[in-house]
Amino acid sequence: MKYAAALLLAATAQATMLTPDNWDAETGGKTVFLKFFAPWCGHCKKLKPDWDKLMDAFDGSKSALVADVDCTAEGKPLCEANGVQGFPTLKWGDPSALESYEGARSFDALKKFADDNLKPMCSPSNLDLCDADKKAEIEKYAAMPASDLEKLIEEQEKKISDAETTFKDEVKNLQKTYEGLKEAQDNAIAEVRV
Repeated sequence: MKYAAALLLAATAQATMLTPDNWDAETGGKTVFLKFFAPWCGHCKKLKPDWDKLMDAFDGSKSALVADVDCTAEGKPLCEANGVQGFPTLKWGDPSALESYEGARSFDALKKFADDNLKPMCSPSNLDLCDADKKAEIEKYAAMPASDLEKLIEEQEKKISDAETTFKDEVKNLQKTYEGLKEAQDNAIAEVRV
């Protein structure tokens, strides 16, 4: 029995754990599906068997990568760079522009999504897959001096920051309105009961 379990573990593909050191080498030219996790997280532990099975299914693929990023260890900078705020967070797509995955988390659902979406896609490393408009846009950004590109990125990040600040401020205003309405309701009920 122990021998069979050891053989099963040996036959299972080794999980790819992404860090800033191996990010470019592992993700280059691939469409990725990533699980950002914390080892202590209960939901992460529950997802692990199905995710490991999915990693095994795509092991050795030349165009797709299914991998893990440990947000409590060497992968922490990747989690911060990709806006990970909860665990597990699943993201997919071009490694330079990941999108959130919000679908079901069973193996069958993950596998179907991966089969349908983890294909080579238009990106700076796959220009031949881009239509003329996308190719022109990528070439425009690639031709920009680094300082101009950094300025543009800062402007866009400021827009995101401003939107987040506005959202938080408006939530505070809504909370104040709610508290005022709740107090008025409680006072009205108290008056009726007296």
